[in-house]
Formats: sequence, structure tokens, C-alpha cells
Amino acid sequence: MLKIEKLNVKYGKIQVIWDLSMSIGNNEAVGIFGPNGAGKTTLINTMLGFLKPESGRIAFEDNSLIGLKTHEIARRGISVVPQERELFPFMTVEENLRLGAAYIPHALNKVDENLDLVFGIFPILKERLKQQAGTLSGGQQRMLAVGRALMGSPKLLILDEPSLGLQPSLVIELFQKLKEIKRLGVSVLLTEQNVKQGLKVIDRGYVLENGRIVMEETSQKLASSPHIQKSYLGV
Repeated sequence: MLKIEKLNVKYGKIQVIWDLSMSIGNNEAVGIFGPNGAGKTTLINTMLGFLKPESGRIAFEDNSLIGLKTHEIARRGISVVPQERELFPFMTVEENLRLGAAYIPHALNKVDENLDLVFGIFPILKERLKQQAGTLSGGQQRMLAVGRALMGSPKLLILDEPSLGLQPSLVIELFQKLKEIKRLGVSVLLTEQNVKQGLKVIDRGYVLENGRIVMEETSQKLASSPHIQKSYLGV
């Protein structure tokens, strides 16, 4: 579904991503793990057209994404849940959700269907439908951000550090919900510092350090890797 080949990205003269290659298959959940500053968010911003790579290829369903504007990429079937959620705080939960489909032509005729889908995964959002988004708890806001992304009927859902700022019990609940989303046939790309929880929901993962992929394995092999256990799991 998604294929990245030999991607190089710079901020000015400073190179952040080095010869990065990775892929995501249909209905596959893939994780990208690494410390702060490893280049995870830079990679996502490049995929979404916010940054132009120095070289390399990004293709979605065999069509290049490089040079497309962000809204054009979204219309291809890619939705993102940003690290900072980026909700409209003075709009209601319902208004935020409906905006997730507002500019995605293939999702416009599925708004009611997708609302039911979102409420099935996150029942609390139905209870808070008329509540302003800014008054929700941190965990509920994260659920709303994921729900809004699902309103666009994505083929690929990208989540940038979804556990950031959440208490441990909410992190566990959120990652359980991601399993439900994958069962809907949506491919998932997850960037995450919480490697322990992230490994529970992915099929395969990459480790990104200093802008370079240093490891690629199944979730089971990553979990048993001495490097992962020492550097990320504290074992």
C-alpha cells in the first residue's frame, strides 16, 4: 500500500532523515519506534507533503505522493492523528467529527455510517456529542482526534505519538481501540515512544535512530531483541 524508498530529508542544511526505506501492506499495522529527535514526526510530515524531501520516493497504491498538497494526499485515503491532536476546542464533538469528512469526497456520502462506526469504537463520544471539544479530558480528546480521522474513510491511518500525555490506563485503552480499527480493514502506521504498548498492536516495526532505520522485524522479534529490551523496555 505505502512504499518509501531511499528517502532523504533536510531542515535547511541539517539532514534529519537518511536513506530511509520502509513499507506498509494492506490491512497491516506498522510501528516506528525511536527516541525524541529520531526523525519520526519529520517522516510523517514528509509523507503528508508538509516537507519536501531532498531525494527518494514515497508511493501510495503505486502513485507518487511527492509534490502533492496535503489535502490531495488526504483525498487519496490517508488520515492522520497529529501529536498535539489539533482539535477545534470551541466546536462540539459532533462538529469536529463531521469536519473529518467535510473535504474528503469519497467520505461525504458515508457521514452517518462513519459516525456509527466511530461511536461503536468510542461510545463516550456519542455521550459527549454536544459538548465542546476543549472541555473533554485528555484521553477523550485523543479519542476524538482518532474518530475525526476515521470520518475520512481512510485506507491508511497515521498516528503520531498517540500515547503522549496520557495516563497509563488510558494508553492501554487507546491501544486496545487501535486493534478494533485494524479489524475494520484499515492499515495503521504508528509512531510511538511507548514501545511496550506499541508492540502489542502492530504486526511489524521499524526502529528509527538518528534519522536512520537501524532495525526492522516482526513485533514478536522486536519484543525479544536485546537492543529493544535494553534501550526501550528497561529490561
